[in-house]
Amino acid sequence: MTAPDWLHSALPPAARHGGLAVCRLGDARGFEKGGMKLISPAFEAGVELDPCFTADEEDAVAPPLEWTAPPPGTQELAIIVEDATSSSDDPKCHWVVWGLPGQKGKILEGEVPPRTGKNALGNSEWLLPELPTGETHTFVFQLFALDLPLTLMPGASRADLIAEVDGHVMASSVLVAQYTPSQEDEDDWDDDEEE
Repeated sequence: MTAPDWLHSALPPAARHGGLAVCRLGDARGFEKGGMKLISPAFEAGVELDPCFTADEEDAVAPPLEWTAPPPGTQELAIIVEDATSSSDDPKCHWVVWGLPGQKGKILEGEVPPRTGKNALGNSEWLLPELPTGETHTFVFQLFALDLPLTLMPGASRADLIAEVDGHVMASSVLVAQYTPSQEDEDDWDDDEEE
C-alpha cells in the first residue's frame, strides 16, 4: 500500500508508506490548507536528522518543531511522527502529541509537550531512532488541525488518537527527515566507553 497521489509532491518515494496517519486522516483539499506548514529550525525538509535527536547520542532529545497559523476554526493541533521505512501495515510510531493550541506555535528542542501518547515501545515520550549502521530510514512528522478539542487521556496510543480525530481533521502538513547512522557515531560511543 502506498501513499495517495496528492501526497507525492510532499513525500519522497522512500516516505510514501500507505499506513502513515496522514494517509488515513488527511485529504488533498485540506493539505497545507490556508498555508499551514510544519517546519523545524533544526533541519530542512528531506535532509538528515542530527544524531542529537537519535539514540546515537547519550543526551539525545526530541527535535524542535514550528508551525504557521492553521485555518480559522481550528480548536486544537496534534502531531504524529512515524518511521515510513517499514514493511508492516502501520509505520513505527515515534511520537504522539495533542492538546496544542489551534494557532501558530512551536515545541522547543527537548520540550515535553503537555499531552503525549504512547510511542511504539509504549512510552509517552519521543522514541529515539535507533538504527543499524549505514541503514537509512525516513521519518514523517505530521501536523493535524482539528475542529474539536480532544478528550483523550495522557498515555493514549496512536490508534486511540487516530480514532478520535478521524473525520475532524481540517488541515494537515508533513515534514520529512532521514537518518543514517554512521560508523563514526559508533566509534564515538566506543571511545566514551573506554574512558
